[in-house]
Formats: sequence, C-alpha cells, structure tokens
Amino acid sequence: MQLGEWLARANRRHHRRIECRPADRIEADRAGMVALPPVAPTVGWRRSTRLARDHYVRIASHDYSVHPSAIGRLVEVIADLEQVSVRCTDRMVARHERCWSAHPTITDPAHAISAAAMRRSRASITPGPAEVQVEQRRLSDHDTLLGVEGVA
Repeated sequence: MQLGEWLARANRRHHRRIECRPADRIEADRAGMVALPPVAPTVGWRRSTRLARDHYVRIASHDYSVHPSAIGRLVEVIADLEQVSVRCTDRMVARHERCWSAHPTITDPAHAISAAAMRRSRASITPGPAEVQVEQRRLSDHDTLLGVEGVA
C-alpha cells in the first residue's frame, strides 16, 4: 500500500534529469520495448543427480525427501518459487511445497514409511555363501604371460 501511494506521488513529480514527469514517459517507454520471446524463459532450478542412500535432495540449503525406490538412480530435480518436484525416468517420485524457512528438512510421511519398510526387509536378509566361484591363478602364470622367467 505504501509503495502504491509513493508511486502515485513520484510519477506526478517533475524530474530534472529526464526533464518531465515519469507519467509522461510511459508511452515512449512502451514504444521502445521489444516483444517478449515466443518461448517463456526458464525460471527456477533444474538439475539431474543420482539419488543418495539417505533419499533426500538439497535445494538452496533445504533437504526434501524422495521416495526411496529411486535410491541410486538418476533423478531430475525441478524447483520453482512454489514447489519442488523430483522425477525418475517418467514417474514423479516426490512433490513438495517450496519451503522458505532456514535450513529445514522436509519429509513426506509416505517416503519415511517406505524407507523404514525397505530397511526392515534388508535387515532380514542374511548373506549366504558366494554362489559364483572365481578362478585364482598362480603367480607363475602371469610371469609366463609376460615373458618373465622365474625371479627369485
């Protein structure tokens, strides 16, 4: 409201530098403007990153949760003034309202539940004996391949 009152007063005042009132220059300014481009400019943030094991992405010192099914995969993070969204290939794996407070961590309850379920299922798996046997070569085989005679 204060800005509106000030603009009304300032635009009626005669300015020495431009030798007129700003209100008298509006039409000349509009005539000098170029048209807007046919494609809207990109606003906000857009980047691709591999989702870490903690299943959060960071935008401007804010951490936003992502569905843990995307851990280790390449995700595209898109943030504008209103929301933060994360896509993994063709599906949306996170959508949060943009937060403007200082250094918060925003967690979707569904993401936290899924992460806890994944941790429980991984904890119940006990590693068994290795099924694939790997051949172990004798060091003398390498000497033979390289043409080196037995070195003592």
